[in-house]
Amino acid sequence: MFPNDDVPSLPQTDPEFTERFDNFAFDEVVNGGAPDGEDPLDDRTRFIAILATLLGCQGVDQFRVMLGAALDMGVTPSEAKEIVYQAVAYLGIGRVFPFFDVTNEVLTQRGVALPLKPQATTEPDFASRVTAGEQAQVDIFGKGMKGFATSGNPEYPQINRWLAANCFGDYYTRGGLDLREREMITYCYLAAQGGVEPQLIAHAKANMRIGNGKAFLLKVASSVMPFIGYPRTLNAIRCIETAAADQ
Repeated sequence: MFPNDDVPSLPQTDPEFTERFDNFAFDEVVNGGAPDGEDPLDDRTRFIAILATLLGCQGVDQFRVMLGAALDMGVTPSEAKEIVYQAVAYLGIGRVFPFFDVTNEVLTQRGVALPLKPQATTEPDFASRVTAGEQAQVDIFGKGMKGFATSGNPEYPQINRWLAANCFGDYYTRGGLDLREREMITYCYLAAQGGVEPQLIAHAKANMRIGNGKAFLLKVASSVMPFIGYPRTLNAIRCIETAAADQ
């Protein structure tokens, strides 16, 4: 999983810890992280979730290592870039910017020509981005999202407009990942950063609505647990349970 220069130094400096962690994270969690009767996540999906989770918890050094492994496990350069791009809407450019440098460095080392093929499907003007973004919101959350951009508190009406045009119009409408994958990575960003339980529950519901069911989300939460620890994983599972009960 960690070829060539991607191999961490911990096996040399901390062999006892590395043996236990690797056995747990890359064997027991991978092969035993699904509910009884459920197949484990496929490698590509698992690594997409891991990359999004590392963005959410600011694990930039581990992101560098896992990005190389992800590319070897079927994640494409375009998919990796889309995971980084969409994170800006949920984490802010201040936290995401270092991941641009890491991603570009890893891709360049692997001979990938940058920039990649454009994936935008919207025009730069605000109106078209609002229209496309609101349609994405309807597709994900349901018909109740119609007119979302013009709703909300009149003291800060710009927020809902920006959510429609920027968060959904600029990112969710792009190629590279489909809506189910984009909702999954959003769930991972939120679960990993913590403290955003209302949004985490809302996006757990959205995941379930578009086909990422409870069992799937539980597998995702289990798969990323070694990267965010037990407290945030248990919190994420509780939010999944709350979302499922409200369906």
